[in-house]
Amino acid sequence: MSRRWIQNPNRCADEYLDGIEDFIEFARRHNPGATRIRCPCRRCNNTLFESIETVGFHLVRNGMIETYSIWNLHGEQVDHASSSNAPRVDNVEPIVDPNDQVMGIIQDAFPFASTNINQEGEDDVPTPIDSAEFEQYEKLLKNANQELYPGCESFSILTAIVELMHGKIKYRMSNLCFDYFLGVFKRMLPTDNCLPKDHKHAQKVLHGLGLGYEKIHTCKNNCMLFYKEHETLDTCPICNESRFKMTSQNRTTKIPQKVMRYLPLKPRLQRLYMSMHTATDMRWHKEKRVDDDVMRHPADGETWKEFDRTFPEFAADPRNVRLGLATDGFNPYGVLNQHHSTWPIFAFPYNLPPWKCMKKEYMMMTVLITEDPGRSIDVYLRPLVDELKDLWTNGVRTYDKSTGRMFTLRAAVMWTVNDFPAYAMVSGWSTKGYMACHVCKEDITSGWHAGKVCYLGHRRWLPWDHEWREKDKEFDGNTERRLRPREWSGDEILEQLNLLDFAPFGKTVSRTRPSTHLNWTHKPMFFELPYWSKLKLRHNLDVMHVEKNVFDTLVGTMLDIEGKTKDTIKARLDLERMGIRRGLWMNRDSDKARRDLAFFSMKPNDKKEFLKFVSSVKFSDGYASNIARCVNVDGGKFTGLKSHDCHVFMQRLLPVGIRHLLPEDVVKPIMLLSIFFSQLTAKTLRRTDMFQLRHDIVQVLCKFEMIFPPAFFTSMIHVMVHLPEEALLAGPVNYRWMYPIESFSES
Repeated sequence: MSRRWIQNPNRCADEYLDGIEDFIEFARRHNPGATRIRCPCRRCNNTLFESIETVGFHLVRNGMIETYSIWNLHGEQVDHASSSNAPRVDNVEPIVDPNDQVMGIIQDAFPFASTNINQEGEDDVPTPIDSAEFEQYEKLLKNANQELYPGCESFSILTAIVELMHGKIKYRMSNLCFDYFLGVFKRMLPTDNCLPKDHKHAQKVLHGLGLGYEKIHTCKNNCMLFYKEHETLDTCPICNESRFKMTSQNRTTKIPQKVMRYLPLKPRLQRLYMSMHTATDMRWHKEKRVDDDVMRHPADGETWKEFDRTFPEFAADPRNVRLGLATDGFNPYGVLNQHHSTWPIFAFPYNLPPWKCMKKEYMMMTVLITEDPGRSIDVYLRPLVDELKDLWTNGVRTYDKSTGRMFTLRAAVMWTVNDFPAYAMVSGWSTKGYMACHVCKEDITSGWHAGKVCYLGHRRWLPWDHEWREKDKEFDGNTERRLRPREWSGDEILEQLNLLDFAPFGKTVSRTRPSTHLNWTHKPMFFELPYWSKLKLRHNLDVMHVEKNVFDTLVGTMLDIEGKTKDTIKARLDLERMGIRRGLWMNRDSDKARRDLAFFSMKPNDKKEFLKFVSSVKFSDGYASNIARCVNVDGGKFTGLKSHDCHVFMQRLLPVGIRHLLPEDVVKPIMLLSIFFSQLTAKTLRRTDMFQLRHDIVQVLCKFEMIFPPAFFTSMIHVMVHLPEEALLAGPVNYRWMYPIESFSES
């Protein structure tokens, strides 16, 4: 029989249906005893194995690959001499019209409804489907098969709504704007069209495709959630605040004081495996990653490898998900309400390959908090931590589209990613005061300088016999005999936290803590996860904000910008008090003491030359913003620099612009710092380079201690000493900084 039926666009024609029967018979004859064969439909593209009955269903629904006229993948012998000009099947791009795409989306969302999925070890047992879920499936299927209006062959109701909603999201259209255009389109179409009249009704049609969320009432003062055992309470047992607002007596519906949104994690992780586009990629970290000296992915870091050694049962199945968590506050109302702050919590899977990992498509919002929660963020984390514990202990049965089988999906959080203020909220260790460093903890070298706490003592990271350890006047007036601070393991931290007694959460609770608590504000809820104390790295320093703060401090001091320079009168008086660097003391030649320009700050003419140089630089589109707009040559300062502007400035412009404007002893360590950030933020890292950076940053900080006053050394300057170690533990920085998070939340 001729195989021209494959090209027939009418898949209901007798010729096409007879052709499918011939193909099925051919496949059975050439694959005796096989229960699963390659599916040559346009969607599966001969890459997935399905049951023979399912293959027939797919061929009717999706159509066969138009170029697959020689069935060599199903047993047909190929005559290479006569088929040398035959098109290859391997790289055929599936031809799918919008209606077929929508059907594919439905199948991904409801894989149990369209096929019988085999359980591992139970090949003939069909997976049961919930009746409510099947009802949703039937509604979607009905809308996918119903024409938008009589005679319309291009769009079904569901296809039209999906296309319109996609445009709404892509171009950030408001609901009111969408309602207007939806009304216009409805009037333009024939009167008997089935297009929804507004956004609300369109959402109802798509309801079955989405992943819902739960509303959980919270205490007005962030004391607790009205959740699980507290779900029936009407008042908070901690602060006695009412759960509901005071309303008129005629109102029957009670309005809660505060509500959080929780978006369950399990169905979102399951959805990753229900699509053939991502199911295979979720195993990339195990099956296709190259293991050598180059770190390209978090799986190359020591934390990941140590986790695999500690929990081999979890590591045995590469489909188990490794997650990162991040939170960041932003103002969704812009200038309309500058006091409001919304705090989403995101989860993102690290199983994916580098070209997909940390992309918007694979980030999942799990919690939405309507205000800054402060240290009470653990109250809002309760549902997420409960679900994470269940995902670790029990897992969830999940359909793997790439294999066509069910498996038990488990998940673990590898670490969190936050800026410095949020770091304190999530980790439970305050990032303020004399013990602000989460790594050094109480062993940090800090002191009161120029009216604030500063962090010195970086000679402790030098080799024991280094000559700088014996110098005193060049540094803080003392020699250095101490070793570097020891780092506490997770088990040691947990043991310490278990001995402390913390006050309950809430705004009404006193924040005064005893000295025995050091900088601990609360016991982080993440320690309830069985594996959390075993992780070598639990919380990441955000290199994006560290780099920006270092840039602001450095450039503000070099340009002597008022309000940003650390070389203030108080800083000069502090040097006098310490009895070091007499050349920077206040000039008292006249009746009034004055602060002369320091050798590490630019003279007025040099400052103008530097700013003119920066304003003249132009970057290619997409590389950086127009930094020239942020330069105020007459005012001698920068305004409006964003984090990425500082990132480009630090690594590309700063070492070039200052090299002939400042003394060589000042320029060299600044250039080393620029190289440090450039190598640290590269997409691929070599372990040998990270060991060298660990040495270089100590040299830079020690040279800075000999140049700048102690007031220069903020907590952001100090934490740079820990960044290379974190890179060795967790891999490239671009998986652990806030750029993709802030881009996703558009903050």
